[in-house]
Amino acid sequence: MADSPTDPFAWFLAWMAEAEATEPNDPNAMTVATSTPDGVPSARILLLKEVDPAGAQPRGFVFYTNKQSRKSDELAANPRTALLFHWKGLRRQIRIEGTVVHVSDAESDAYFAVRPRISRLGAWASDQSRPLAERDVLERRLAEQEARFPGEAIPRPPHWGGYRLIPACFEFWQDMPYRLHDRTVFAREGNGWRAGKLFP
Repeated sequence: MADSPTDPFAWFLAWMAEAEATEPNDPNAMTVATSTPDGVPSARILLLKEVDPAGAQPRGFVFYTNKQSRKSDELAANPRTALLFHWKGLRRQIRIEGTVVHVSDAESDAYFAVRPRISRLGAWASDQSRPLAERDVLERRLAEQEARFPGEAIPRPPHWGGYRLIPACFEFWQDMPYRLHDRTVFAREGNGWRAGKLFP
């Protein structure tokens, strides 16, 4: 990446392309960390669905979820968020910190429409993060939604949509021999980025 030392999005896209070529399962899997206003953390794995193209404003990283879930409750109270990508086969990780905003209804509708049918029905059937007495309850509710929406025309539930993380900083970590790892960091500076290195 010597040709773009001050563009963390270019670094990210290059590393993601290598992960997509080498990782057998879900190279776009990432840990999404949130916290309550008083600092209680939680983290879970989600899938990155989009990286905004060059020239888009604001530019960020998009994921989708049930907005009645614990993560969404925490994001509503404290939108500061961290993402972590880890590719063990490549011995690399990327940390991204920033603030989330809601994506537009049009973006959420467009992505929801291309999800598998059962996933779309599941978005209606599941009260994500709420107590579930037994698995049969979820399966019964899914069957009810299949009867409610027998075809492919399944609208997006009002409680389901996307977030865009607008990054404030990045860290690119590359494993090196003897734990002398390479760590390249980028911090937002005006309309651009300030690049630097960290001790391993």
